[in-house]
Amino acid sequence: MALSNTQYNTLLRRYEAKQLENQHIVMERIQSVYQELPRLLEIDHTISSLSVSQAKRFIDGDEHALTELHQQLKELFQEKKLLLTSHGYPEHYFEPPYSCKDCKDTGYIDGKKCHCFQQAAIDLVYTQSNIRQILDVENFQNFSYDYYAQDQINPSTGLSSLDTVKHAVRDCLEFVKTFDEEFKNLFFYGDTGIGKTYLSNCVAKELLDSGHSVIYFTASSLFHIFEKTVFGREVDASGDYQNIFECDLLIIDDLGTELSNAFTVSQLFLCLNERILRRNSTIISTNLGLGQLADTYSERTFSRISSNYTMIKLFGDDIRIQKKLERQPCQGS
Repeated sequence: MALSNTQYNTLLRRYEAKQLENQHIVMERIQSVYQELPRLLEIDHTISSLSVSQAKRFIDGDEHALTELHQQLKELFQEKKLLLTSHGYPEHYFEPPYSCKDCKDTGYIDGKKCHCFQQAAIDLVYTQSNIRQILDVENFQNFSYDYYAQDQINPSTGLSSLDTVKHAVRDCLEFVKTFDEEFKNLFFYGDTGIGKTYLSNCVAKELLDSGHSVIYFTASSLFHIFEKTVFGREVDASGDYQNIFECDLLIIDDLGTELSNAFTVSQLFLCLNERILRRNSTIISTNLGLGQLADTYSERTFSRISSNYTMIKLFGDDIRIQKKLERQPCQGS
């Protein structure tokens, strides 16, 4: 992710603060357990003194010193582990509670930015905290089929609203499962309030949790970034623009709700085509029908979408209206 110096320093300070917090947590744990289990303190003192004494023996020419030290340390660490677990503590209780175990909350692995740093940069640049809160609710674990009817049939497929959404969920889970091995894109379309954005969020949640970079935009906000870049209205806009092409998954929500013109049409084609060339996945949701899509964004854009995206049409009653009706108190007769 392209960051200004100020943004980069902000992220580094957050990582430094997390490391200090981890150190503080570990020290508190150690002091607390030492008071409860004095033998642990004795073991740690023994480990320190043994390491020093055996190192001196090795320097003085005793070739057996290191072998003996390894055996003694092995026995002491085993005793320490049993002592902790037998009193209800996790085996690794004295290890820092890392938010990211891959980079150990440093932000880097072998000199390269960790996936957690890349996503932190996305969150900072695009203020994604709101979408993260939404994903705590809108995910596969909370997905409900209760709002899709078995008796509503799509005449073109012969499938009910319920069967259609079940197929859609399977497609989404397969998309997540094969994300690193197979280049795919998803295109959700259909009426308002039938779960298109919810399914996009489900996929985003899974990929974020597995360390992938995800950027979410409504169509209007995406085209606003394009406008700032093309017309040079902000110094840092070119970096934002590049991030749109480089992230692992780009989500464009509510395509068609923006003010469409020649500029948005050309920029959408450029964005989708470039991501296809880079084999970076995209999810699009829209209320437009396929005919409207072609009319609004050109046959060229429609061709890119229809030939490179899994097309998923949802239908049924507006879920938001159904939920609103559920919350209304029953009227007495």
